[in-house]
Amino acid sequence: MLFVVVLASILIVGVAIYQYGEEAIDYHQQRLERKEKNIKAHINFVIKQTSFEVKTEKIPYIFKDKIYEIANIHNLEINIYDLDGSILTSSRAGFAQDSVPKCIKANVLNALSNTAKHTYVEQRNENHVVFQSSYSYITDNKFKPLAILNLPYLEDDDFLAKELDEFLERISYAYLFMLVLASAIAFFLANYITKSIKTISDKINSTTLEKRNARIEVEDASEEISTLVQSYNSMIDQLEDSAQQLAKSEREEAWREMAKQVAHEIKNPLTPMRLSVQNFQRKFSPDDPNIHQKVEEYSETLIQQIDTMSSIASAFSNFANMPAQNETLNVVNTVRLALDIFNKDYIVFLAEREEIIATFDKTQLIRIVTNLVKNAIQAIPEDRVPKIVAHVSLHDNVVKITVSDNGIGIEEKNETKVFEPKFTTKSSGTGLGLAMVKNIVESYNGNITFMTQLNKGTTFIVTFPKT
Repeated sequence: MLFVVVLASILIVGVAIYQYGEEAIDYHQQRLERKEKNIKAHINFVIKQTSFEVKTEKIPYIFKDKIYEIANIHNLEINIYDLDGSILTSSRAGFAQDSVPKCIKANVLNALSNTAKHTYVEQRNENHVVFQSSYSYITDNKFKPLAILNLPYLEDDDFLAKELDEFLERISYAYLFMLVLASAIAFFLANYITKSIKTISDKINSTTLEKRNARIEVEDASEEISTLVQSYNSMIDQLEDSAQQLAKSEREEAWREMAKQVAHEIKNPLTPMRLSVQNFQRKFSPDDPNIHQKVEEYSETLIQQIDTMSSIASAFSNFANMPAQNETLNVVNTVRLALDIFNKDYIVFLAEREEIIATFDKTQLIRIVTNLVKNAIQAIPEDRVPKIVAHVSLHDNVVKITVSDNGIGIEEKNETKVFEPKFTTKSSGTGLGLAMVKNIVESYNGNITFMTQLNKGTTFIVTFPKT
């Protein structure tokens, strides 16, 4: 609204200035025409009263004194030229006549003789001052041209400029008042309009899927605002239905994913259990003097994996409490215990120290190491001598566990998908192992990354604070 008022003010002022300019041009043109008409009438009267023979050569004698009288009466300089354009007489004083042009320009003479009215007005601009000179014929009683009348005319715009300045001053006061009034109206009008819009804006900003959203109730609103409110309330109803359906779908999807993850976790201890039983079958001999020790070791391995499966089942029954309870443990011993499950000679364990005490869930830590080692075993092709190195260290109260292999590595296109649920490059498997490891590590404010070289191997790095 303020912009429109200001723009209208500028346009009106511009139009007013343009109009004053046009009026000034018309005023000077009409004034010069009136002057020319009156002076020619006066000249004709002198010609009728003269005792001299009315000829071009006698013009200086006919108007010897009369030209000054006519110039004073009409307050305008008068120059008279013969038909060839040479000066005959002028109303200027004798000492100033030298500044009067002695001859009329050829283009002026041509224009004067070729126009129907036999009049011509020449304009020139000097130092931002406009001068006009009118040329017309002086005729005798039989309308035969005797001489050329020249009337130099200076356009004096001081009066019009003063009028324009006064007009602009008055209109500026009027526009200033209108601007203040428009500002006040715009302020109250904007507050009235935006009051309802602000209510709607606050409601929209507080809209969320996590709670039931209140409908908007606005009184005395315009038709447009009422339509907007109705649209919002309709959207809220649809959003509520969508939120319920989404929540139901998310619950179902969460249970499906949990079921897959539990199945995956149960398969992890089954693999070393199967290997232990097969190894026991292959190496069992009643005559072995260390048979009791071996049976005890195999039993301990099986019991440990059974306990792991039992903890998984317990965790599944109470999913909201996963991971289980934290405890103070020796990370080095726990990792070594998790590696003993695999019973593989090519799995090498290294530790910077014999004891690194940290707060972590033992079952979850074993699960992390088991998943990483199992993935490392599966990444090594059959035609390659396998080598897996697990390393545990402590730096600035941060525990660091690395598992390196000499497998096929990870392709660049798959590097961003490694920790995504259900992503796998194997023909079998659910692809939940690394996703679960990532969730466990991050739940302890830790982090998991990896470095890989295609056809050379991959190293997974797990870090988490001691406490």
